[in-house]
Amino acid sequence: MRYPALLACTALTLMAGAGPGFADDVTAWRLFVADHAAAKVTAIDLGTHATLDTFVLESPGVLYTTPSNQAVYAVQGAANLVSAISSGIEIEDHGDHGDIHVAAPAAIAAAVPGEKPVHFVEHHGEIALFYDGEGVARLVSEQDWLDGNADLAIREIDTGAPHHGVAIPWGKYTLATDFAPNGETTRPQGVFVYDAQNAKVGDLYECPLLHGEATSGNITAIACATGLLIATGSGAPEITHLPYPASLPEGNVSTLLGGVGLQYFLGNYGPDKVVLIDPTEADAFRLIELPTRRVHFAVDPQQPKFAYIFTEDGKLHQLNVLSGQIAKSITLTEPYSMDGEWSLPRPRIAVAGNEIAVTDPLKGLVHIVDASTFELDRDIPVEGLPYNIVAIGGSGATH
Repeated sequence: MRYPALLACTALTLMAGAGPGFADDVTAWRLFVADHAAAKVTAIDLGTHATLDTFVLESPGVLYTTPSNQAVYAVQGAANLVSAISSGIEIEDHGDHGDIHVAAPAAIAAAVPGEKPVHFVEHHGEIALFYDGEGVARLVSEQDWLDGNADLAIREIDTGAPHHGVAIPWGKYTLATDFAPNGETTRPQGVFVYDAQNAKVGDLYECPLLHGEATSGNITAIACATGLLIATGSGAPEITHLPYPASLPEGNVSTLLGGVGLQYFLGNYGPDKVVLIDPTEADAFRLIELPTRRVHFAVDPQQPKFAYIFTEDGKLHQLNVLSGQIAKSITLTEPYSMDGEWSLPRPRIAVAGNEIAVTDPLKGLVHIVDASTFELDRDIPVEGLPYNIVAIGGSGATH
């Protein structure tokens, strides 16, 4: 089947190749939207609103992407599987410019099974998947996965006990959580460093109630009840502990995002606060009060000084990470109360170049906000309960 967006991009490519050295700039963005109840992912061309394809999963999935932007990864905890979809967009870096190649999105044959996958982490081209039901981390090369070989080379690290854990690839090393059952929590209590032979290097780095990790620049942060573990270094990771200051109220970070372009971290801190963190500063933590409880948040990779927070009153907020102030707000949806189960269908945010996409599951819409004016630009209907969302795309030359 030929899709409108694909035809348009193909036509641009043919025009660009009409003469020697002739090139044209093309911008292409796609949204990949997972349904809350149905086992499917809908791929949408952001420019035309055309549905490019609908991909059937084994169970409802949580979506991830990586800096390569070449694939969407669907973590299907109920189906014990992680699968991938080729985005159909590839941008080659040529130093002074990038070349963009646009094709139809397509399912990738390779998948990684295991009991109850939850955390997905990419670091420098390696992907680590943690399977809570086994306490096992499975590591694969992203390029091998993109190549589509169904027989993926998988390295496994067995941490010894099922728990809600995470693993972080680090070159020849891997950081992986450790769990000592105490009858009170399934959260890990620290991390070990493993070498290429899966042998532990050094002692446990304590991190009680560990949950949440992110990378920004050359720093990786892991959230603990007592502060953050900070990992740096180009060889074996150098890990230090950054404690929460006494000025912060009682609480802790359990979800972390890493800034792109600017080196910082954005984390939750209680139901109605977020915290900006710069581990390189003496006063590393800045607490931001929100008008009501937080639903979801995202950083802007193209306008690095901004992040976005959706709150339960139906508002999207623009956070200036330099000033630590909410600069703009817009009402997008009816209220989505944070009372009730954490897994109820609630809005999620993705940033697509100059636009911000926010799912509205109960209305069957994706709202598109202009990042420059911070005004609603348009709505895209999506069948079902549009929930988790990622945006993939960019600009480049065609020859």
